[in-house]
Amino acid sequence: MTTLTRILRIQIPMWFFLPLFAIAMAAGSVAGFTTAQRSLQACPLEPQTCAGLSSFWKAWDLLSRYYVDQSALDPKKMTDGAIAGMADSLGDSGHTRYLSPEVAKAERESLNGAFEGIGAYIDIRDGQPLIISPIEGSPAEKAGIKAGDLILQVDQRDVHGISVDELLSLVRGPRGTKVTLLLQRIGQTEPLEISVMRDTVNVPAVSWRMLSDQIADIRITQFSAQAGAEMRKALAEAKAQGAKAIVLDLRDNPGGYVEQLRLVAGEFMPTGTTVLIEQDRDGKQNPYTTREGGTALDIPLVVLVNQNSASSAEILAGALSEAGRAQVIGMPTFGTATVLQTYPLDNGGELRIGTQQWLTPKGELVRGKGIRPTEEVDLPAGKSPLSPAEAAALDVAGLQASGDTQLLRALEILRGKD
Repeated sequence: MTTLTRILRIQIPMWFFLPLFAIAMAAGSVAGFTTAQRSLQACPLEPQTCAGLSSFWKAWDLLSRYYVDQSALDPKKMTDGAIAGMADSLGDSGHTRYLSPEVAKAERESLNGAFEGIGAYIDIRDGQPLIISPIEGSPAEKAGIKAGDLILQVDQRDVHGISVDELLSLVRGPRGTKVTLLLQRIGQTEPLEISVMRDTVNVPAVSWRMLSDQIADIRITQFSAQAGAEMRKALAEAKAQGAKAIVLDLRDNPGGYVEQLRLVAGEFMPTGTTVLIEQDRDGKQNPYTTREGGTALDIPLVVLVNQNSASSAEILAGALSEAGRAQVIGMPTFGTATVLQTYPLDNGGELRIGTQQWLTPKGELVRGKGIRPTEEVDLPAGKSPLSPAEAAALDVAGLQASGDTQLLRALEILRGKD
């Protein structure tokens, strides 16, 4: 994700919608609907679109008049839901979206490296809340929460069909408070109830450990504000300890800042190598190239990805693959391929809009498709990716028994057993 200033992608301008929302909330349900009807008489959009907006206000009015539970008629929540639904209708899953003030603040904190909560990336896929991945060393990881766990309940509240905003507000909270999750783990029949004490979570962008045969296992958790600097530090430490090859683990990485991606890519590819091509809504293309770096240009490299590798993680995997710099092992990535511009709203929330889409250096479209690995390797049901710390704590037999078939395949390739 990035905050590059670009052009809006959506067709209907936000300056038109927001005054209408304000009118409706200030004037009340009946008067608001009448006022909105009069406003729509001067609608600057196409007649068919204007007619649709009239239907929207009628729906607002009918809900306000007739819904049985009047206490549930919260104009703020209704407005938030309308904006979120408008963004979701574009189909840019995981990227173009509305963030409430609370969620926007939480995401900024996460990308800056620290927040208070359980320490896990969570999302909703096809209406089902789930754990994308626990952060290494976090309360969530220590409590036994695993990537891929489905979230059934939070503090005994059923969360199926909940919005991302609501889910985050339930799971996150101040340090020293407890939250209880009811989880369904793939491969197990009975749900798990896990209680987690919230704490301040420091989010390292990069972690690493040395495995046998001097292979460095380096994981990028997300492309946060310090990812480039942390990668250079990890590479320097790995080389000082005699690393002869690298596994670059991008599994469950949700993305982050494109500028940090360029810094990381520059450590593995020569300066000036194309990392991605940005394409705007008019088809104009702009290549992004690596910055200076080059501390690991020749060391053998295998990249790991899975279906939760998104955004900047996909860009990096695609660039390294097309440059012939690395083999990519795992499963096809998520397919989030838009560059985000953040637009603040008057209520303190944010509308994040994919103003451009990115292509691979060879011009391949990835949005909705993802990056296909050089070799597809899936994890067995119920198995999760090992963190570098977990992998380093196992002996050879333990590693083989871990079920992390993707990491095992990467190690085979780097040991010359292809």
